[in-house]
Amino acid sequence: MAAFIRIHPADNVGVAIELLRKGSIVRVDDEDIVVRTDVPSGHKFALRRLAPGENVIKYGYPIGHTCEEIERGAWVNERNIRTNLDGVLAYSYQPRRVTLNIPESGRTFRGYRRANGSVGIRNEIWIVPTVGCVNGTVSRLAEMFRAETRCEGLDAIVAFPHNYGCSQLGDDHENTRKILRDLVLHPNAGGVLVVGLGCENNQLAAFRKMLGEIDTDRVKFMEIQKVVGDELEEGMRRLREIYEVTRKDEREDVPVSELCVGLKCGGSDGFSGITANPLLGRFSDWLVAQGGTTVLTEVPEMFGAETILMNRCQDEETFAKTVRLINDFKDYFIGNGQPVYENPSPGNKAGGISTLEEKSLGCTQKSGQSLVRDVLSYGDRIKTRGLNLLSAPGNDLVAATALASAGCQMVLFTTGRGTPFGTCVPTLKVSSNSALAANKPGWIDFNAGAVLEGKTLEEVCADFTDYLIRVASGEKVNHERSGFRGISIFKMGVTL
Repeated sequence: MAAFIRIHPADNVGVAIELLRKGSIVRVDDEDIVVRTDVPSGHKFALRRLAPGENVIKYGYPIGHTCEEIERGAWVNERNIRTNLDGVLAYSYQPRRVTLNIPESGRTFRGYRRANGSVGIRNEIWIVPTVGCVNGTVSRLAEMFRAETRCEGLDAIVAFPHNYGCSQLGDDHENTRKILRDLVLHPNAGGVLVVGLGCENNQLAAFRKMLGEIDTDRVKFMEIQKVVGDELEEGMRRLREIYEVTRKDEREDVPVSELCVGLKCGGSDGFSGITANPLLGRFSDWLVAQGGTTVLTEVPEMFGAETILMNRCQDEETFAKTVRLINDFKDYFIGNGQPVYENPSPGNKAGGISTLEEKSLGCTQKSGQSLVRDVLSYGDRIKTRGLNLLSAPGNDLVAATALASAGCQMVLFTTGRGTPFGTCVPTLKVSSNSALAANKPGWIDFNAGAVLEGKTLEEVCADFTDYLIRVASGEKVNHERSGFRGISIFKMGVTL
Protein backbone atom coordinates (compact mmCIF):
# COMPACT_ATOMS: atom_id res chain seq x y z
CA MET A 1 0.00 0.00 0.00
CA ALA A 2 1.31 3.49 -0.85
CA ALA A 3 1.74 6.04 1.94
CA PHE A 4 -0.60 8.99 2.45
CA ILE A 5 -2.14 10.96 5.31
CA ARG A 6 -5.66 12.18 5.99
CA ILE A 7 -5.13 15.18 8.26
CA HIS A 8 -8.70 15.56 9.62
CA PRO A 9 -11.58 13.06 9.65
CA ALA A 10 -13.75 15.51 7.67
CA ASP A 11 -11.21 15.86 4.84
CA ASN A 12 -12.23 14.71 1.37
CA VAL A 13 -8.61 14.80 0.16
CA GLY A 14 -5.53 12.92 1.28
CA VAL A 15 -1.89 14.03 1.08
CA ALA A 16 0.67 11.75 -0.55
CA ILE A 17 3.67 11.18 1.71
CA GLU A 18 5.54 9.67 -1.24
CA LEU A 19 4.89 9.62 -4.98
CA LEU A 20 1.64 7.76 -5.66
CA ARG A 21 1.82 6.03 -9.02
CA LYS A 22 -1.16 5.76 -11.31
CA GLY A 23 -2.88 2.42 -10.70
CA SER A 24 -1.55 2.00 -7.17
CA ILE A 25 -4.01 1.21 -4.36
CA VAL A 26 -4.64 3.17 -1.16
CA ARG A 27 -7.03 2.09 1.55
CA VAL A 28 -9.49 4.65 2.96
CA ASP A 29 -12.29 3.85 5.42
CA ASP A 30 -11.83 0.13 4.83
CA GLU A 31 -12.15 0.58 1.06
CA ASP A 32 -9.52 0.34 -1.67
CA ILE A 33 -9.07 3.41 -3.89
CA VAL A 34 -7.30 3.19 -7.23
CA VAL A 35 -5.01 6.17 -7.84
CA ARG A 36 -6.13 7.64 -11.19
CA THR A 37 -3.07 9.74 -11.98
CA ASP A 38 0.43 10.10 -10.62
CA VAL A 39 0.25 12.22 -7.44
CA PRO A 40 3.55 13.86 -6.40
CA SER A 41 4.75 13.74 -2.81
CA GLY A 42 3.08 16.44 -0.70
CA HIS A 43 0.17 16.82 -3.13
CA LYS A 44 -3.52 16.05 -2.68
CA PHE A 45 -5.78 13.43 -4.20
CA ALA A 46 -9.54 12.95 -3.93
CA LEU A 47 -10.74 10.42 -1.35
CA ARG A 48 -14.13 10.33 -3.07
CA ARG A 49 -15.72 11.76 -6.22
CA LEU A 50 -15.94 15.55 -6.01
CA ALA A 51 -18.69 17.25 -7.99
CA PRO A 52 -18.18 20.56 -9.83
CA GLY A 53 -18.47 23.48 -7.39
CA GLU A 54 -18.05 21.24 -4.32
CA ASN A 55 -15.85 22.40 -1.45
CA VAL A 56 -12.48 20.69 -1.10
CA ILE A 57 -11.85 19.97 2.60
CA LYS A 58 -8.36 19.83 4.15
CA TYR A 59 -7.43 20.42 7.81
CA GLY A 60 -11.19 20.09 8.39
CA TYR A 61 -11.87 23.39 6.55
CA PRO A 62 -12.72 24.31 2.93
CA ILE A 63 -9.60 25.25 0.96
CA GLY A 64 -11.57 26.18 -2.17
CA HIS A 65 -14.04 24.57 -4.56
CA THR A 66 -13.73 22.31 -7.56
CA CYS A 67 -14.06 23.89 -11.01
CA GLU A 68 -14.72 20.51 -12.65
CA GLU A 69 -15.59 16.97 -11.59
CA ILE A 70 -12.68 15.22 -9.91
CA GLU A 71 -12.66 11.43 -9.87
CA ARG A 72 -11.98 9.46 -6.73
CA GLY A 73 -8.23 8.85 -6.58
CA ALA A 74 -7.38 11.74 -8.94
CA TRP A 75 -4.78 14.44 -8.34
CA VAL A 76 -6.24 17.66 -6.84
CA ASN A 77 -4.25 20.79 -7.68
CA GLU A 78 -4.43 24.45 -8.73
CA ARG A 79 -5.72 23.48 -12.17
CA ASN A 80 -8.95 21.91 -10.94
CA ILE A 81 -9.81 23.90 -7.78
CA ARG A 82 -10.33 27.62 -7.11
CA THR A 83 -10.34 29.86 -4.04
CA ASN A 84 -13.59 30.67 -2.23
CA LEU A 85 -12.20 33.94 -0.94
CA ASP A 86 -13.29 37.50 -1.68
CA GLY A 87 -12.45 41.07 -0.60
CA VAL A 88 -13.00 43.00 2.64
CA LEU A 89 -15.42 41.22 4.96
CA ALA A 90 -17.45 41.87 8.11
CA TYR A 91 -16.68 39.57 11.04
CA SER A 92 -18.34 38.67 14.33
CA TYR A 93 -16.52 37.72 17.52
CA GLN A 94 -17.21 34.10 18.44
CA PRO A 95 -14.59 33.33 21.10
CA ARG A 96 -13.25 29.81 21.39
CA ARG A 97 -11.01 28.73 24.24
CA VAL A 98 -8.73 25.71 24.44
CA THR A 99 -7.40 24.46 27.78
CA LEU A 100 -3.78 23.52 27.16
CA ASN A 101 -2.59 22.49 30.67
CA ILE A 102 1.10 22.99 29.88
CA PRO A 103 3.16 22.98 33.11
CA GLU A 104 5.90 25.48 33.88
CA SER A 105 9.29 23.93 33.25
CA GLY A 106 11.67 26.28 35.05
CA ARG A 107 14.02 26.14 32.05
CA THR A 108 16.64 28.81 31.43
CA PHE A 109 19.00 29.91 28.68
CA ARG A 110 22.29 31.83 28.72
CA GLY A 111 21.55 35.38 27.61
CA TYR A 112 22.79 38.96 27.94
CA ARG A 113 20.87 41.03 30.47
CA ARG A 114 20.94 44.68 29.32
CA ALA A 115 20.88 47.70 31.62
CA ASN A 116 17.25 48.51 30.69
CA GLY A 117 16.12 45.00 31.70
CA SER A 118 15.82 43.58 28.18
CA VAL A 119 17.64 40.38 27.24
CA GLY A 120 19.68 39.60 24.14
CA ILE A 121 20.69 36.19 22.83
CA ARG A 122 23.67 37.63 20.95
CA ASN A 123 26.27 40.26 21.81
CA GLU A 124 27.03 41.99 18.53
CA ILE A 125 28.08 45.38 17.22
CA TRP A 126 25.70 46.67 14.57
CA ILE A 127 26.38 49.49 12.12
CA VAL A 128 23.09 51.09 11.07
CA PRO A 129 22.83 53.65 8.25
CA THR A 130 20.15 56.32 8.44
CA VAL A 131 20.05 56.47 4.62
CA GLY A 132 20.99 54.24 1.68
CA CYS A 133 23.57 56.76 0.46
CA VAL A 134 26.05 55.56 3.11
CA ASN A 135 25.60 51.83 2.48
CA GLY A 136 29.11 51.51 1.05
CA THR A 137 30.62 53.27 4.04
CA VAL A 138 28.91 51.09 6.67
CA SER A 139 29.71 47.89 4.78
CA ARG A 140 33.37 48.86 4.51
CA LEU A 141 33.52 49.80 8.20
CA ALA A 142 32.13 46.42 9.22
CA GLU A 143 34.65 44.64 7.00
CA MET A 144 37.57 46.65 8.39
CA PHE A 145 36.54 46.25 12.02
CA ARG A 146 36.00 42.49 11.70
CA ALA A 147 39.50 42.20 10.26
CA GLU A 148 40.97 44.30 13.08
CA THR A 149 39.24 42.61 16.03
CA ARG A 150 38.39 39.17 14.63
CA CYS A 151 35.19 39.65 16.69
CA GLU A 152 37.05 38.62 19.84
CA GLY A 153 34.57 38.80 22.73
CA LEU A 154 31.63 39.34 20.36
CA ASP A 155 29.24 37.14 18.42
CA ALA A 156 29.45 39.27 15.26
CA ILE A 157 30.09 42.71 13.75
CA VAL A 158 27.49 43.46 11.09
CA ALA A 159 26.37 46.37 8.91
CA PHE A 160 22.76 46.56 7.76
CA PRO A 161 22.52 48.53 4.50
CA HIS A 162 19.06 49.39 3.15
CA ASN A 163 17.58 51.50 0.35
CA TYR A 164 15.68 54.16 2.25
CA GLY A 165 15.91 57.11 4.66
CA CYS A 166 15.42 59.75 1.97
CA SER A 167 12.98 60.57 -0.87
CA GLN A 168 10.13 59.09 1.17
CA LEU A 169 6.90 60.66 2.37
CA GLY A 170 4.34 60.08 5.11
CA ASP A 171 3.99 56.54 6.44
CA ASP A 172 6.93 55.22 4.41
CA HIS A 173 9.28 57.75 5.99
CA GLU A 174 8.01 57.04 9.51
CA ASN A 175 8.13 53.28 8.99
CA THR A 176 11.77 53.51 7.93
CA ARG A 177 12.57 55.55 11.03
CA LYS A 178 10.72 53.10 13.28
CA ILE A 179 12.51 50.03 11.89
CA LEU A 180 15.91 51.70 12.21
CA ARG A 181 15.06 52.91 15.74
CA ASP A 182 14.08 49.39 16.74
CA LEU A 183 17.37 47.99 15.39
CA VAL A 184 19.41 50.51 17.39
CA LEU A 185 17.50 49.55 20.56
CA HIS A 186 17.53 45.78 19.94
CA PRO A 187 18.96 43.76 22.86
CA ASN A 188 20.97 41.48 20.53
CA ALA A 189 23.11 44.55 19.77
CA GLY A 190 25.52 45.23 22.59
CA GLY A 191 26.66 48.33 20.75
CA VAL A 192 25.60 50.33 17.68
CA LEU A 193 27.22 52.89 15.41
CA VAL A 194 24.58 54.97 13.58
CA VAL A 195 25.91 56.51 10.37
CA GLY A 196 24.18 59.35 8.52
CA LEU A 197 25.07 61.39 5.46
CA GLY A 198 23.78 64.82 6.48
CA CYS A 199 21.32 65.96 3.79
CA GLU A 200 18.79 63.09 3.99
CA ASN A 201 15.17 63.30 5.16
CA ASN A 202 16.02 61.04 8.09
CA GLN A 203 18.13 63.67 9.82
CA LEU A 204 20.48 62.25 12.42
CA ALA A 205 19.61 64.79 15.12
CA ALA A 206 15.87 64.10 14.86
CA PHE A 207 16.48 60.36 14.69
CA ARG A 208 18.60 60.53 17.83
CA LYS A 209 15.70 62.17 19.71
CA MET A 210 13.40 59.39 18.50
CA LEU A 211 15.59 56.84 20.30
CA GLY A 212 14.86 58.28 23.74
CA GLU A 213 17.27 57.50 26.55
CA ILE A 214 20.34 55.57 25.38
CA ASP A 215 23.69 54.47 26.74
CA THR A 216 26.10 56.82 24.94
CA ASP A 217 29.00 54.44 25.59
CA ARG A 218 27.20 51.80 23.52
CA VAL A 219 25.37 53.87 20.90
CA LYS A 220 27.39 56.42 18.92
CA PHE A 221 26.61 58.56 15.88
CA MET A 222 28.54 59.82 12.87
CA GLU A 223 27.32 62.26 10.19
CA ILE A 224 29.89 61.88 7.47
CA GLN A 225 29.32 65.19 5.66
CA LYS A 226 30.49 66.85 8.88
CA VAL A 227 33.55 64.64 9.32
CA VAL A 228 36.73 66.47 8.30
CA GLY A 229 39.00 64.07 6.49
CA ASP A 230 38.56 60.30 6.32
CA GLU A 231 35.15 59.11 7.60
CA LEU A 232 36.40 55.50 7.66
CA GLU A 233 39.17 56.44 10.08
CA GLU A 234 36.68 58.36 12.25
CA GLY A 235 34.18 55.49 12.12
CA MET A 236 36.85 53.02 13.23
CA ARG A 237 37.73 55.27 16.16
CA ARG A 238 34.11 55.28 17.37
CA LEU A 239 33.75 51.54 16.81
CA ARG A 240 36.81 50.94 19.00
CA GLU A 241 35.16 52.92 21.78
CA ILE A 242 31.99 50.84 21.50
CA TYR A 243 34.03 47.64 21.36
CA GLU A 244 35.84 48.31 24.63
CA VAL A 245 32.46 48.30 26.39
CA THR A 246 30.64 45.48 24.61
CA ARG A 247 33.49 42.96 24.63
CA LYS A 248 33.20 42.74 28.43
CA ASP A 249 29.55 41.61 28.41
CA GLU A 250 28.94 38.08 29.69
CA ARG A 251 26.11 35.60 29.41
CA GLU A 252 24.07 34.66 32.47
CA ASP A 253 21.22 32.30 33.25
CA VAL A 254 17.90 33.82 32.21
CA PRO A 255 14.40 32.24 32.45
CA VAL A 256 12.83 31.23 29.12
CA SER A 257 10.03 33.68 29.92
CA GLU A 258 12.40 36.35 28.55
CA LEU A 259 12.40 34.82 25.06
CA CYS A 260 10.57 36.66 22.26
CA VAL A 261 10.38 34.52 19.14
CA GLY A 262 9.08 35.37 15.66
CA LEU A 263 7.07 32.83 13.63
CA LYS A 264 7.53 32.87 9.84
CA CYS A 265 7.28 30.50 6.86
CA GLY A 266 8.46 30.67 3.28
CA GLY A 267 8.59 28.34 0.31
CA SER A 268 5.91 26.17 1.92
CA ASP A 269 4.97 22.77 0.54
CA GLY A 270 2.21 20.22 1.13
CA PHE A 271 3.95 18.97 4.28
CA SER A 272 4.44 22.40 5.92
CA GLY A 273 0.99 22.28 7.52
CA ILE A 274 1.55 18.69 8.69
CA THR A 275 5.06 18.82 10.16
CA ALA A 276 6.98 22.10 10.50
CA ASN A 277 4.14 24.55 11.16
CA PRO A 278 2.40 22.36 13.77
CA LEU A 279 5.82 21.91 15.40
CA LEU A 280 6.17 25.67 15.76
CA GLY A 281 2.59 25.84 17.05
CA ARG A 282 3.39 23.27 19.71
CA PHE A 283 6.54 25.18 20.67
CA SER A 284 4.68 28.52 20.69
CA ASP A 285 2.08 27.17 23.12
CA TRP A 286 4.86 25.84 25.36
CA LEU A 287 6.79 29.12 25.36
CA VAL A 288 3.66 31.19 26.05
CA ALA A 289 2.85 28.86 28.96
CA GLN A 290 6.31 29.64 30.37
CA GLY A 291 5.54 33.37 30.26
CA GLY A 292 7.38 33.97 26.99
CA THR A 293 6.30 35.71 23.80
CA THR A 294 5.73 34.64 20.20
CA VAL A 295 4.78 36.82 17.22
CA LEU A 296 2.94 35.68 14.08
CA THR A 297 3.05 37.85 10.96
CA GLU A 298 2.53 37.52 7.15
CA VAL A 299 -0.97 39.02 7.11
CA PRO A 300 -1.79 38.03 3.49
CA GLU A 301 -1.13 34.44 4.54
CA MET A 302 -3.78 34.70 7.25
CA PHE A 303 -6.48 35.35 4.61
CA GLY A 304 -8.82 32.37 4.65
CA ALA A 305 -7.85 31.34 8.18
CA GLU A 306 -8.31 34.71 9.87
CA THR A 307 -11.47 33.73 11.75
CA ILE A 308 -9.51 31.03 13.59
CA LEU A 309 -7.20 33.76 14.94
CA MET A 310 -10.05 36.21 15.56
CA ASN A 311 -11.96 33.74 17.68
CA ARG A 312 -8.86 33.12 19.79
CA CYS A 313 -8.53 36.82 20.70
CA GLN A 314 -8.51 37.42 24.44
CA ASP A 315 -11.26 40.05 24.26
CA GLU A 316 -13.36 42.17 21.90
CA GLU A 317 -10.77 44.96 21.77
CA THR A 318 -8.12 42.54 20.52
CA PHE A 319 -10.67 41.05 18.09
CA ALA A 320 -11.36 44.53 16.66
CA LYS A 321 -7.62 45.10 16.20
CA THR A 322 -7.34 41.79 14.35
CA VAL A 323 -10.24 42.70 12.03
CA ARG A 324 -8.47 45.98 11.20
CA LEU A 325 -5.20 44.09 10.66
CA ILE A 326 -6.83 41.84 8.06
CA ASN A 327 -9.07 44.36 6.28
CA ASP A 328 -6.45 47.12 6.20
CA PHE A 329 -4.10 44.76 4.39
CA LYS A 330 -6.84 43.81 1.94
CA ASP A 331 -7.46 47.53 1.32
CA TYR A 332 -3.73 47.90 0.59
CA PHE A 333 -4.03 45.31 -2.19
CA ILE A 334 -7.24 46.82 -3.55
CA GLY A 335 -5.89 50.37 -3.41
CA ASN A 336 -2.98 49.30 -5.60
CA GLY A 337 -5.32 47.61 -8.08
CA GLN A 338 -4.06 44.13 -7.25
CA PRO A 339 -6.07 40.95 -6.55
CA VAL A 340 -6.30 40.21 -2.85
CA TYR A 341 -5.73 36.50 -3.37
CA GLU A 342 -2.76 36.51 -5.79
CA ASN A 343 -1.24 33.59 -3.93
CA PRO A 344 0.18 30.90 -3.60
CA SER A 345 3.53 31.29 -5.36
CA PRO A 346 4.85 28.99 -8.11
CA GLY A 347 7.06 27.27 -5.53
CA ASN A 348 4.07 26.69 -3.24
CA LYS A 349 2.10 25.14 -6.11
CA ALA A 350 4.99 22.90 -7.05
CA GLY A 351 5.10 21.76 -3.43
CA GLY A 352 1.41 20.86 -3.34
CA ILE A 353 -0.41 24.04 -2.20
CA SER A 354 -3.26 25.02 -4.53
CA THR A 355 -5.12 27.96 -2.95
CA LEU A 356 -4.52 30.73 -0.45
CA GLU A 357 -6.93 29.11 2.03
CA GLU A 358 -4.81 25.96 1.97
CA LYS A 359 -1.64 27.99 2.46
CA SER A 360 -3.18 30.08 5.26
CA LEU A 361 -4.63 27.12 7.14
CA GLY A 362 -1.16 25.62 7.19
CA CYS A 363 0.59 28.93 7.90
CA THR A 364 -1.50 29.91 10.93
CA GLN A 365 -0.74 26.60 12.65
CA LYS A 366 2.56 28.19 13.67
CA SER A 367 0.60 30.11 16.31
CA GLY A 368 -0.61 26.98 18.12
CA GLN A 369 -3.82 27.32 20.13
CA SER A 370 -2.96 30.04 22.66
CA LEU A 371 -4.99 33.23 23.07
CA VAL A 372 -4.06 36.23 20.93
CA ARG A 373 -2.95 38.85 23.48
CA ASP A 374 -2.13 41.84 21.26
CA VAL A 375 -1.94 43.10 17.67
CA LEU A 376 1.01 45.22 16.51
CA SER A 377 1.21 47.69 13.65
CA TYR A 378 4.24 47.59 11.36
CA GLY A 379 7.22 49.03 13.25
CA ASP A 380 5.60 48.63 16.67
CA ARG A 381 7.53 47.02 19.51
CA ILE A 382 6.18 44.22 21.70
CA LYS A 383 4.33 45.47 24.76
CA THR A 384 2.41 42.37 25.89
CA ARG A 385 3.73 38.91 26.70
CA GLY A 386 2.10 35.93 25.03
CA LEU A 387 1.00 35.44 21.42
CA ASN A 388 1.01 38.63 19.32
CA LEU A 389 -0.02 39.31 15.71
CA LEU A 390 2.11 41.73 13.66
CA SER A 391 1.23 43.64 10.49
CA ALA A 392 3.73 42.82 7.73
CA PRO A 393 3.59 41.25 4.27
CA GLY A 394 4.55 37.68 3.40
CA ASN A 395 7.87 38.62 1.76
CA ASP A 396 10.52 36.66 3.65
CA LEU A 397 13.10 39.33 4.41
CA VAL A 398 10.56 42.16 4.93
CA ALA A 399 8.52 40.05 7.38
CA ALA A 400 11.56 38.65 9.20
CA THR A 401 12.97 42.18 9.59
CA ALA A 402 9.62 43.35 11.00
CA LEU A 403 9.69 40.51 13.55
CA ALA A 404 13.20 41.46 14.66
CA SER A 405 12.19 45.11 14.78
CA ALA A 406 9.28 44.23 17.09
CA GLY A 407 11.81 42.83 19.56
CA CYS A 408 12.07 39.15 18.63
CA GLN A 409 15.52 37.84 19.51
CA MET A 410 15.21 35.12 16.87
CA VAL A 411 12.95 34.10 13.99
CA LEU A 412 11.75 30.53 13.45
CA PHE A 413 11.37 30.00 9.71
CA THR A 414 9.64 26.91 8.34
CA THR A 415 10.17 25.89 4.73
CA GLY A 416 9.47 23.05 2.34
CA ARG A 417 11.61 24.45 -0.46
CA GLY A 418 14.60 25.94 1.37
CA THR A 419 16.36 29.32 1.41
CA PRO A 420 19.81 30.54 2.54
CA PHE A 421 18.67 33.98 3.76
CA GLY A 422 18.71 35.36 7.28
CA THR A 423 17.77 38.65 8.88
CA CYS A 424 19.53 40.66 11.58
CA VAL A 425 18.66 38.12 14.31
CA PRO A 426 19.20 34.34 14.24
CA THR A 427 16.80 32.96 11.61
CA LEU A 428 16.40 29.28 12.39
CA LYS A 429 15.29 27.23 9.35
CA VAL A 430 12.95 24.29 9.98
CA SER A 431 12.40 21.93 7.04
CA SER A 432 9.02 20.31 6.50
CA ASN A 433 10.56 17.21 4.91
CA SER A 434 13.70 15.16 5.38
CA ALA A 435 14.79 15.30 1.73
CA LEU A 436 15.27 19.07 1.96
CA ALA A 437 17.23 18.74 5.20
CA ALA A 438 19.48 16.11 3.60
CA ASN A 439 19.97 18.07 0.36
CA LYS A 440 20.61 21.47 1.96
CA PRO A 441 22.43 20.92 5.28
CA GLY A 442 24.01 24.38 4.90
CA TRP A 443 20.55 25.98 4.92
CA ILE A 444 18.41 23.85 7.22
CA ASP A 445 18.95 23.94 10.99
CA PHE A 446 16.27 21.51 12.15
CA ASN A 447 14.30 18.79 10.35
CA ALA A 448 10.59 18.49 11.20
CA GLY A 449 10.24 15.79 8.54
CA ALA A 450 10.88 13.25 11.28
CA VAL A 451 7.14 13.57 12.06
CA LEU A 452 6.46 11.68 8.81
CA GLU A 453 8.97 8.96 9.71
CA GLY A 454 7.62 7.56 12.97
CA LYS A 455 8.48 10.22 15.56
CA THR A 456 5.57 11.84 17.37
CA LEU A 457 5.11 15.62 17.30
CA GLU A 458 5.72 15.63 21.06
CA GLU A 459 9.08 13.89 20.64
CA VAL A 460 10.17 16.20 17.83
CA CYS A 461 9.07 19.26 19.81
CA ALA A 462 11.13 18.15 22.81
CA ASP A 463 14.22 17.86 20.57
CA PHE A 464 13.42 21.21 18.95
CA THR A 465 13.03 22.97 22.31
CA ASP A 466 16.41 21.67 23.47
CA TYR A 467 18.00 22.88 20.24
CA LEU A 468 16.35 26.30 20.39
CA ILE A 469 17.61 26.85 23.95
CA ARG A 470 21.12 26.02 22.72
CA VAL A 471 20.71 28.61 19.94
CA ALA A 472 19.43 31.18 22.44
CA SER A 473 22.51 30.41 24.54
CA GLY A 474 24.92 31.10 21.68
CA GLU A 475 24.98 28.16 19.26
CA LYS A 476 25.02 29.67 15.76
CA VAL A 477 22.55 28.74 13.05
CA ASN A 478 23.58 28.23 9.43
CA HIS A 479 23.00 31.72 8.05
CA GLU A 480 25.08 33.20 10.87
CA ARG A 481 27.95 30.89 10.01
CA SER A 482 27.68 31.79 6.32
CA GLY A 483 27.37 35.51 7.02
CA PHE A 484 24.11 35.82 5.06
CA ARG A 485 22.35 38.59 6.99
CA GLY A 486 20.29 41.56 5.96
CA ILE A 487 17.24 43.75 6.46
CA SER A 488 14.45 44.91 4.17
CA ILE A 489 12.00 47.72 4.93
CA PHE A 490 8.36 47.69 3.76
CA LYS A 491 7.56 50.41 1.20
CA MET A 492 3.99 51.37 0.29
CA GLY A 493 3.97 54.83 -1.28
CA VAL A 494 5.64 57.43 -3.47
CA THR A 495 9.38 57.73 -3.98
CA LEU A 496 10.48 61.34 -4.71
